[in-house]
Amino acid sequence: MTTEVIAMATERAAPRTLATLADNLRHGVTYRILVPDRVRFTTGVNARLSMLSLAGASVRTLPAVPADTMVLDGCIAVVPGSPSGFAVLDLPDITATALALFARIWHTAAPFPSAPPTELSTRERELLHLLSAGCTDEAAAARLEVSVRTIRRTVADIMSRLGARSRFQAGAKAADRGWLVDR
Repeated sequence: MTTEVIAMATERAAPRTLATLADNLRHGVTYRILVPDRVRFTTGVNARLSMLSLAGASVRTLPAVPADTMVLDGCIAVVPGSPSGFAVLDLPDITATALALFARIWHTAAPFPSAPPTELSTRERELLHLLSAGCTDEAAAARLEVSVRTIRRTVADIMSRLGARSRFQAGAKAADRGWLVDR
């Protein structure tokens, strides 16, 4: 009986891998899944990620996933095989290498939120526009008539919703999402 599944899926394989995991989601099995940041914004894939996350899977994203690999219970590796298939390997060296790679990048990846991303409130949109115009936290707080602490807490919340690890990355992701465009 499988008790743990770890999976890394590149952008090309993410839809198929996530569909397989969602279809085979088992109660009591620990799931840890790494996918590229870009799939957060792919509608069908985002819905599967949300479903997996809400079901208890730990999902994280990073700019690029190095390989398509799944490891079951730390001893069986599932890797791409023929163009349309895969290979199941019971080779300790291959499995250990996949686990080491996974462990190395897992902690650098951004957690996928368990709740679907929401749109911005008017106040959050105003804050993003001020920050994108170059305002400091202090200047934005003064313009919005709130404390600097409120500004920083709001920025941290927006970064979390976007899965960003830095303010720069948050700005890029907000722009990709259209959050910096005047409506």
